[in-house]
Amino acid sequence: MTRTNSTHEPSSTGRDENGVDRLADMYGIDPKRPAADGTTVEVSHETKTKLLSALNVDISGSVEPRPEPDTPPLWTPTACFVPEFLSTERVWGVSLQLYELRSERNWGIGDFEDLRVMIDLVASLGGDFIGLNPLHAPFLADAGRCSPYEPSSRLFLNPLYIAVERVPGFAPDNNQQQMVAALRDTDLVAYRGVAAAKLAALRSIWGRSGFQGNVDDLSEFQTFVLAGSEPLRRHAIFEALSAHMVERGFSAGWHAWPEEFRDPSSAAVLSFATERDEDVRFHLWLQWVTHRQLQEAASYARASGLRIGLYLDLAVGEAIDGSATWSERAIYLTDATIGSPPDPFAPDGQDWHLAGFQPSRIASGGNPPFERMVTTAMQYAGAIRIDHAAALRRLFLVPIDGTPSDGAYVSYPQEDLIRILAESSARHRCLVIGEDLGLLPDGLQDDLTAARILSYRIFSYERDDDGFRAAADYPALALACISTHDHQTLAGWWRGADIALRAEHGIVSPDLTRQHEAAREKERQQLLRAIDNPGAGGPTGTPAAPMLHDMTIRAHRFVAGTPSMLVAVRLADLTDEKQPTNVPGTSDSYPNWQPKLSVTVEELSKLPLLIAIADAVNKGRRASGSDHQPNGDKPGDRHAPETFDASKNDSEETGKTDAQQLDAIVEKYADKIPRPLGRFIRWMRRPELQWLRLIAGIMLVICGFVGFLPILGFWMVPLGLIILAQDSRWLQRPTLKAITWLESKLGK
Repeated sequence: MTRTNSTHEPSSTGRDENGVDRLADMYGIDPKRPAADGTTVEVSHETKTKLLSALNVDISGSVEPRPEPDTPPLWTPTACFVPEFLSTERVWGVSLQLYELRSERNWGIGDFEDLRVMIDLVASLGGDFIGLNPLHAPFLADAGRCSPYEPSSRLFLNPLYIAVERVPGFAPDNNQQQMVAALRDTDLVAYRGVAAAKLAALRSIWGRSGFQGNVDDLSEFQTFVLAGSEPLRRHAIFEALSAHMVERGFSAGWHAWPEEFRDPSSAAVLSFATERDEDVRFHLWLQWVTHRQLQEAASYARASGLRIGLYLDLAVGEAIDGSATWSERAIYLTDATIGSPPDPFAPDGQDWHLAGFQPSRIASGGNPPFERMVTTAMQYAGAIRIDHAAALRRLFLVPIDGTPSDGAYVSYPQEDLIRILAESSARHRCLVIGEDLGLLPDGLQDDLTAARILSYRIFSYERDDDGFRAAADYPALALACISTHDHQTLAGWWRGADIALRAEHGIVSPDLTRQHEAAREKERQQLLRAIDNPGAGGPTGTPAAPMLHDMTIRAHRFVAGTPSMLVAVRLADLTDEKQPTNVPGTSDSYPNWQPKLSVTVEELSKLPLLIAIADAVNKGRRASGSDHQPNGDKPGDRHAPETFDASKNDSEETGKTDAQQLDAIVEKYADKIPRPLGRFIRWMRRPELQWLRLIAGIMLVICGFVGFLPILGFWMVPLGLIILAQDSRWLQRPTLKAITWLESKLGK
């Protein structure tokens, strides 16, 4: 339909309010929105008109039917993938912000080498995953725009996480290392300084050595660029152009650029890309290096015995003036942004200033935008989290020139989006977790359960009028945790630090603050009853650090004892951080997304609190796995004990490479054998252990055929073949055929 940028009033368009109402209903604009006091208010005619315009609806003409979504393929998975071992086991991992990691070697920001250290630590503690903040591409030319939830593009990665010294061709110098040491010593991530130091060093490597005659690396880079096609090239052009605009005094975002540079297909942009081809190729190379280091970290996690591996978060939208909206403007809303309606904690509502996909485009086409976004993360992850899972059904949209009180809910094609999630999840063998918090549409949680999308359960939210819910009442199909990046640690919650910060930054009124303080006194007592810790202090007491630590350990033991499949332990709770990651409702008044940990990654394994919590969680998880028969929650019964049958996973492998199918097979067999041996098999897949694999692979095949270890059955043969095939591509296809034949002859 024809796009209209102006607001059409009934008198000028010939359409009365009833006509606008019919169009609004047809295009999924909810006629009411929530108010701060819990009631609902009518959405105004003006809001409906503006949002229809944002949806590219021409309200001046005749009413046309809303476009139907593309017809799905004849076969699609009915639900998301869940690993078979979760039928009988309950597992846990550590969640962290990658940038917050301190180390003795990094460049003032956590990086992929620090991630490897964390992988080793979590594996040694008995965990099965590491949860990370979104790793989406930021504005490299304006690194101070550091929120991982307002990225420039969700299709690409953040090069600031590159471990520079691991890039071939790196050569340190004294001046550089002095600057890096200063960046390491700060308590907040100095994003602009980090970006300047890292980009200068990386550009030096690129300009000085390139691929150093490494034909394999050059071939891999060319394949990466070819696979990324036009979206990757446009992102690289955007980065080069953004840096150029900042040098000229403009902002890094395209909204403030001269008109001729706002269209990626314009003659001015094409001319710039030709003249600055070397800069464009540098940014292509940055994406390739970032991709390779993250891919290696993901492989390292699985090889180290983390059965789920990396658990990646996905932002709900993108910056309105970033690479994504510049590169593919037609698939995004340009006249409305994502936000949230008024509520008791934000009486005026919130405008997150994020661009969302057009409802009519998000799931359409041969390679839908939503599918491209989720599979970008799934290629590295064993689990992903959909931030603001309500967006699968609806988003609260705020007209670009309005306030949240001018906004309204707009519906999205939930059935198509869940189908895409299920299909992608099955193909990549990746768990899907939905952040189902806040105001949710009726029935959404049941729909997510039916699709085997894990619920997201935060301890402090799991309360009713009688207090905290019992551990047994948590759903099995869920990830449970004590706190997240938007919360204080449990100790901070006890001290009321969250209430004090909201008051300090003017987020809530003094009257509401007093109400929250009074409620917290009652909540403290409820917490002590829930975790069976009557000695931690009275309702207004401030326990000493040892008593707070004991309470934190008991709370983690409580969460670990729930039936929930996954438990995420926040690193900030393990290190007892005092400074929160993010204070929702603030921007310039608090350094969100900048605080570093108070200890280095090298010191973590020596922390008594960390060791004690890990021990408590391991015991709780083992007890939970033996006490419960885990299974997908029954729709309509979110808190009932259930039974989960992972064998119902859709097993479609279409679209996978031979290497990916072999990875899936080795995980299947590694899960069947005793866990210590399974961890050994995964550890042996590390890239640096090629000779050990050669010897072990041959021995496993020989011993399997002669029945050397009867307890392992015929599994030794396919495992040996897979180990050998890891280092030889020409063996991969014959190995797959051999395994298929063996399974047919000997049985699974």
